[in-house]
Amino acid sequence: MRSKFRNNKLRSVSLFICMVLPGLSAFTQADVDRAVAARFAPVFYQALGESPRSDYITKFDFDGDWRGDNNWENAADRKFPLRAYIYYAVSETKTHYFIHYAVFHPRDYKGGEQKGRLFSDLIREGAKILGDRDPSGMLNDATIAHENDMEGALVVVEKKGENFAAARVRFVETLAHNAFLRYAPESSVSAVGTFKAEDERVSLYIEPRGHGIEAYSDAKQTDGKKTLIYKFTGKADDPENLTSESVGYDLLPIHTTLWPKALAATAKKGPTYGKINDYATISINLAQANGRITARKIKIGAIGSSFFGTEGGENMARPPWGWFDRDRRTDALGLWFFDPATIIKRDFNLGETFSTAYIRLPFWGREKL
Repeated sequence: MRSKFRNNKLRSVSLFICMVLPGLSAFTQADVDRAVAARFAPVFYQALGESPRSDYITKFDFDGDWRGDNNWENAADRKFPLRAYIYYAVSETKTHYFIHYAVFHPRDYKGGEQKGRLFSDLIREGAKILGDRDPSGMLNDATIAHENDMEGALVVVEKKGENFAAARVRFVETLAHNAFLRYAPESSVSAVGTFKAEDERVSLYIEPRGHGIEAYSDAKQTDGKKTLIYKFTGKADDPENLTSESVGYDLLPIHTTLWPKALAATAKKGPTYGKINDYATISINLAQANGRITARKIKIGAIGSSFFGTEGGENMARPPWGWFDRDRRTDALGLWFFDPATIIKRDFNLGETFSTAYIRLPFWGREKL
């Protein structure tokens, strides 16, 4: 039997959870996170290129294993259905929810299935030959095709006290090829554009081949492209066996899927992660029950930061804590994921009423917050 709610905050969303997760008589914090992520789950307009199976949204272990170096090959094998999943994680301050959504594709084939992969192999070998004569690392980043691909979005929801039904999406940031794009519901000097939302579900566009994500604007964005519309239904549809006009997707929690594999990564070569980064210690502000704000240091240490991939560019795809903005390389790697409130406050020039002190964070570190 699942443990019962222990505080009023969780009880305030119980009615909605009953709607999203029918049949549950008691709820865990994981149920609450899923309900929040489900309530604001975006609608994804996925454009298709010449190889649609490489553009279908799915999960890392679509082929039944957690190996990263066989996903390129298995993506073409129809015995592995590419059922629709989106990864998520939820953080919370007194004023806002911060929901990360991560979208996985088995292939990034910007330069084409064959030519892009072969050309990327050549670039990779050139980068190895140059070694420290290319200190910027830009040559290696120039690969135009690689095994595995993950990009995503951060959806920021303003809370309205204990009225969960009144919460509204206020800010969105998306990842498109190592650049974070900022969106607000209205024109803003701090945003690159506006977003559209229906029933607080933001519409996002995913380009074919390279899978960069940006706000969906209108039909001109998809003009001339075949497009699949992915909507959250709680059921992972196979886009090759559709029974409706849209593809239903389900949600997968990052903290029980991608994150444990990253913590367990001890080598630099597979099976899931091909690169390790030492994140050392991060500092987070926490809001205590008595209203005080305290700083907490969490030791994360060395964990997996890039997926293991050998086709095209080597180990080029990254989980959310490996994402970065190429125009802000001075930011600590993972800051966008580990401390989203601080990033959003900075990026949108928000005032002191925007809280950066968390009342809850996921199980990021090696100990509970």
